[in-house]
Amino acid sequence: MTAAAIQQMADRVARLLEERLGLGGRDLPTRLKRAGRRLPRKVRESGQLLATAAEWAQHPKLLGRIDMGEVSKAYDICLRHLMAVDRARRRRDLVAGMIASVGFGVLTLLLVLFGILVWRGDL
Repeated sequence: MTAAAIQQMADRVARLLEERLGLGGRDLPTRLKRAGRRLPRKVRESGQLLATAAEWAQHPKLLGRIDMGEVSKAYDICLRHLMAVDRARRRRDLVAGMIASVGFGVLTLLLVLFGILVWRGDL
């Protein structure tokens, strides 16, 4: 595997982070940092390994120290997770969660109000 192939892998993962999770940034390490806990630990660690390998690949002496098998595994883990992410579904789930939260709050408020009215004898 060449330095160009490792850089292409890192660029592909960075592009998927932008497309699927809407993360900005100029390079893979920045986008991984912004992703934070939105990514599972294994995917975050694999992304970090890929970013480090892409950085090392720029230096000819360090290129020989890169474990290509580990880089391939890390790339597969990142790709498998990011391809499964559906941006529209994440947005739908977020809106549904917000509506459910507001609905629960309103229901609780009405129950407390009803309880106070019963306690005071107004109902």
